Amino acid sequence: MTRMIPFIALGAAAFLFAGAAGASTIVIGGASANECSDAALKGRSDDRAVLACTTALELENLNFRDRAKTYVNRGVLQMRQHQFEAARADFDQASSLDPNLGEAYVNRGATLVGQARYHEGVAQIDKGLSMGVKDPERALYNRALAHEGLGDLRAAYLDYAKAAELNPDWTAPKTELARFTVKRP
Repeated sequence: MTRMIPFIALGAAAFLFAGAAGASTIVIGGASANECSDAALKGRSDDRAVLACTTALELENLNFRDRAKTYVNRGVLQMRQHQFEAARADFDQASSLDPNLGEAYVNRGATLVGQARYHEGVAQIDKGLSMGVKDPERALYNRALAHEGLGDLRAAYLDYAKAAELNPDWTAPKTELARFTVKRP
């Protein structure tokens, strides 16, 4: 069976993953922080959205949680642009500001999966899931991609199935599940 493993990024901290499998966060802050949050939640990846996040981080008076979430959102936007190193640096900043922000770990894991660093990606996603995230189905989807990359098709299938169960309206895991044939002993 030939299978192509697409990269789907996590993207939003408080309101995880919109569109691709990215986890973004909702930020209650200044205009730029709100634009950044909105862009991440709506699946944008344009430079203007990244600039809004940077402006918020540099000029707006954000509390530590909103600052951490803004780093996650900017990281998500950069991840969508396949700027994995810059995205991971933002997720590192977010987790240093708020070590309990599961979305920072899940998204860091997604960048690693996007770079075919599957073992590391699974470890980060597992850590984020253990901390709790708003939309775990997005994390499970990314972990399934990693399991496929590692050749563990059973684990991939189970994660895709759980993701589909958690969010029946999301088609991405169902599309992946359709590629599998399950044989009973």
